[in-house]
Amino acid sequence: LPHHHPVDLHHAGEQDTLGFRVAAECAQARTGISFWHDVPLFALTEEGEPTGYVNFVCEIPRCSRKKYEVATDEPGNPIKQDTKKGQLRSFKKGDIYMNYGALPRTWEDPDFFHPDTGCGGDNDPLDVCEIGLRIIPTGVVRRVKVLGVLCMIDDGETDWKVVVIDSEDKWAEDLNDIDDVEALLPGTLDTIREWFRTYKVPDGKPENTFGLGERFMNKEYAMNIIHECHEAWKRLVAGEKDRGGVEEEAAEAAEAAEGLESKTASLAGAGRSSYRNLSYPSLAELDAESVANDERALKTVSSQSKAMDVVEGEAPAAAAEEDDDVGLTI
Repeated sequence: LPHHHPVDLHHAGEQDTLGFRVAAECAQARTGISFWHDVPLFALTEEGEPTGYVNFVCEIPRCSRKKYEVATDEPGNPIKQDTKKGQLRSFKKGDIYMNYGALPRTWEDPDFFHPDTGCGGDNDPLDVCEIGLRIIPTGVVRRVKVLGVLCMIDDGETDWKVVVIDSEDKWAEDLNDIDDVEALLPGTLDTIREWFRTYKVPDGKPENTFGLGERFMNKEYAMNIIHECHEAWKRLVAGEKDRGGVEEEAAEAAEAAEGLESKTASLAGAGRSSYRNLSYPSLAELDAESVANDERALKTVSSQSKAMDVVEGEAPAAAAEEDDDVGLTI
């Protein structure tokens, strides 16, 4: 997907059924796109320069409880409601307190044991907690500012939670690193941690645990995690890695879901996708320029976060100017 092209959303199937999907389409090209592989990781200006923001795909809106997620095991990667034993899943704990979703073009490699956690990744894109006031609908892509990251350990797997703020939120100008969140919005980080600690308890499971002394790490640390997971994603789509038995498990689940075959065929762009039969494409099938732009933007944003550590509490001039360049296009 070219940068700055808006994304249209299309719904297929009936909500609250196994066949319901939210699919993405490039509004300009009118072709189906993948939330995971086609949406750029970094947001650029119309001139192709880094804005300092990343693109966030919202799966679960704030103040809701249906467990929607990008279908990493389905062709085209639409968003679906998660299931367990054939039943649609919702959080029994209640509504989630933040907009929750994923960073495109990232992957937590289960074979990579992070030195700070001692655990492999959870085999999914990076999770995101957006703390702004706006309730973001499922499937909407927003530009967000990275603030920090929390390391949750889920069933022995590293499950990073990247903390971000919507670029248009009233607090975005004042929040530039994780310490700003605690100083200006006290209790927000504790609320996030405690929600993830206990959300599985109503299902009869034990509390989740956290790495790194349960601390929220700063923006520079978070950008390093994003870089690691973006590089892992590149290895995945280059064919150097695979996701184990995910494809086979997905095929079995698809056969069990009533009407799933006809539902998939009706998704926007399904017949036009160049990698129709795969849940992830080859690197050659992706927009090379878009991938290269992500690489350049990653270096720029990483340098800015390091500069902010040197001048504590003061954003670089370039980043401050970029705050005006926001919008719903990516």
